[in-house]
Amino acid sequence: MTETSPWSRLKTLTRARIGLGRAGDGLPTRALLEFQIAHAKARDAVHGAVDWESLKLALAPLETISISSAAPDKSVYLRRPDLGRVLAPSEAEKLVAGPFDIVFVIGDGLSAAACEAYAAKAARAARALLADFSVAPVVLARGARVALSDPIGAAMRAQLVVMLIGERPGLSAADSLGCYLTFAPRPGRRDSERNCISNIHAHGLVPERAAQKIAWLAREALRLKLTGVELKESAPDDRFPAGAIVERIDVTRDV
Repeated sequence: MTETSPWSRLKTLTRARIGLGRAGDGLPTRALLEFQIAHAKARDAVHGAVDWESLKLALAPLETISISSAAPDKSVYLRRPDLGRVLAPSEAEKLVAGPFDIVFVIGDGLSAAACEAYAAKAARAARALLADFSVAPVVLARGARVALSDPIGAAMRAQLVVMLIGERPGLSAADSLGCYLTFAPRPGRRDSERNCISNIHAHGLVPERAAQKIAWLAREALRLKLTGVELKESAPDDRFPAGAIVERIDVTRDV
């Protein structure tokens, strides 16, 4: 591909695989190997395990509580998404009952790599911006899907739950973190009742900027007493980089 090719400029605007060229009827060797590496990273992210002890150290001196979903292992977690949305028996007894304004939950989700790389940074930065609120200990949730934040928030009597969770990896980012905010959490909350900030990673929305988005949405959620489709994100654009992605919810991203 030459520098004058129309693909050259487009390739500077996206990490998607475009303008790869070809070798005969197949991909060039470099493009094929890069695809295989990206695919391997995505698989590793899904099947990997979070080093929870290292995550606790990264969050120190913040207090943490460790809990598990009803999915006993990764194999069951991937086959039974429903078990990742409920707490294992007796796990609720580990949680501290508030009331609290906000509780942060960090879940492994579908990318252990994202959780390890960015969750502590985003949580610490967001908590610092919300220091004037009553914030619960950080909950570390193994085998978590997004909806696991509902019984956690309800048990802790939190007005708002903020879940940071590994997103389903793609071939351009295997370590993307997502954030879901739910006001008045309780089992049975619909996806349309959550707000989502996605693409938190080094090549997307960096954790420090994501924390600003999280703090803005959290304050608005507590002021208006709602989240979801009725909470419209309208923070000043100059506070956040171009490319920052904020969504009410993407129901296809079932983590």
